[in-house]
Amino acid sequence: MPNITNEIQKRILVLDGAMGTMLQQYNFTEEDFRGTRFKDYPQDLKGNNDLLTLTQPKAIAEIHSKYFEAGADIVETNTFSGTSVAMADYGMENLVYELNYESAKIAKKVAEQFTSENPNKPRFVAGSIGPTNRTASLSPDVNRPEYRAITFNELRVAYREQVEALIEGGVDLLLVETIFDTLNAKAALFAIEEIKEERQIDIPIMVSGTITDASGRTLSGQTVEAFLTSISHIPLLSVGFNCALGAEQLKPYLQRLANSTDFYTSAHPNAGLPNAFGEYDQSPKDMQILIEDYLKDGIINIIGGCCGTSPEHIKAIANVAINYQPRVLNLTM
Repeated sequence: MPNITNEIQKRILVLDGAMGTMLQQYNFTEEDFRGTRFKDYPQDLKGNNDLLTLTQPKAIAEIHSKYFEAGADIVETNTFSGTSVAMADYGMENLVYELNYESAKIAKKVAEQFTSENPNKPRFVAGSIGPTNRTASLSPDVNRPEYRAITFNELRVAYREQVEALIEGGVDLLLVETIFDTLNAKAALFAIEEIKEERQIDIPIMVSGTITDASGRTLSGQTVEAFLTSISHIPLLSVGFNCALGAEQLKPYLQRLANSTDFYTSAHPNAGLPNAFGEYDQSPKDMQILIEDYLKDGIINIIGGCCGTSPEHIKAIANVAINYQPRVLNLTM
């Protein structure tokens, strides 16, 4: 049985790229999002990408396949918004278990197929756990700074439902990602630890925060070092950053992270910064050159792409990652 903890010691592991970027290329209509099952649903469903797991499962499997073909070792489930908190926007809270379970099953089936074809390069599935559309640390109302749209316990319960379904669907690891509010992430990690204890299981956990701008802080105001301190009480496989910034802008923060932790490190930056139309222009070759800087400096163990990245970007990254050794952990810290 392949074990990601063994594989990460041997080589730099490659994570997949953007799911949303790939789904946009299908130009799915409202009818496509609905499928036959939700044809008479009373709300608009276009934009609910997680729902495509149920209505367009072939497309989801195809995207996973393309990323594995490009050289990815790990693909993420199509569950970035797979909590009752996020699904409330569509009135689909009751579908949370099914969405996560089926997403995990689809990705796992593709991963097993690729692993069987090349057992020397085992493929893994990470259960994608997004930040939700609420924040536990900040008020959404500038006139009421004390107000919170959600509590820690509400988040814990929501994350718990998602995590149980992902585990039962067969994911190999869990990825708590795009963290802009560390309190939200702590609720997710608390839920994971509860489930691990109850089920007497040990599942690897990746944590990936988001540095929102040139201030070098998360949205809830933490520096790299403060963010790391906040989540380091949990035994993690890796800690890293994704989204918001391109590879070039993210590098100094990854360098600080690598110098401060004895966890493995990860990064999945955007394909540069968005242009005036909100699109990402950075080519696979340009991104490869920037990522190679990470590899030369030995600051990374897992590397992939976020917004704007495609299988072409991941292929370019995988082609260069194979030439470098992974970051060595400083276990004397």
